[in-house]
Amino acid sequence: MSSFAQLIQNITPDIYESLKLAVEIGKWSDGRKLTQEQKELCLQAVIAYEAKHLPEDQRTGYMGPQECSSKSTPIENILFKSDAIH
Repeated sequence: MSSFAQLIQNITPDIYESLKLAVEIGKWSDGRKLTQEQKELCLQAVIAYEAKHLPEDQRTGYMGPQECSSKSTPIENILFKSDAIH
């Protein structure tokens, strides 16, 4: 039997799309439900395929650059007004 790495090398774009859809809906294209093990293996295969073939911003789970929102918008201090502090 082939190793997981060898199987990943043989995934075509069509197989990738089928695996991705199966993980998303929890079923194979014929309607059979994926087992937990199948979901895990399919997701691993999808992630491995994407790492090799897709740019980072198109991969599963990509969230883009992250910045704390409090850094971008100042929040008014409603507890202490500048003229109320002595």
